[in-house]
Amino acid sequence: MRVVIDTNVFISSFFGGKPLKIIEKWFSGELTLCLSLPIIKEYFDVLERFDFDDERLLFKLMNMLERQHNILFVAHPRERQWVKDDPADNKFIACALAFEAEYIISGDRHLRKIGKIGPIRIVSPDEMLRIFE
Repeated sequence: MRVVIDTNVFISSFFGGKPLKIIEKWFSGELTLCLSLPIIKEYFDVLERFDFDDERLLFKLMNMLERQHNILFVAHPRERQWVKDDPADNKFIACALAFEAEYIISGDRHLRKIGKIGPIRIVSPDEMLRIFE
């Protein structure tokens, strides 16, 4: 299943809970992570703000990204103005459309308000985990 994971879910995975369960689905191969250069840049820009006591998850994530484990990558997918209230969120939709992803997993209120772009559903981590049940 192809998904785009919004930065808030990606970063929240470091603190456990449902976002970590989503990342573990990627680690196990149940999800294919769709990424673009703007998404990766945002992930790392935000990660730089944190000082983690336990860096094991960070090293595992880095290893998975380096090995391109269950990852599809596009450098610069074409963005449009789908999210007028927060244009920075358009990168997630552009990436999802480029790979015909089934889901964007996000806690962002601007993305969640849209709910769906074509066949792509925008869901919370909780909703995504229910889909797996």
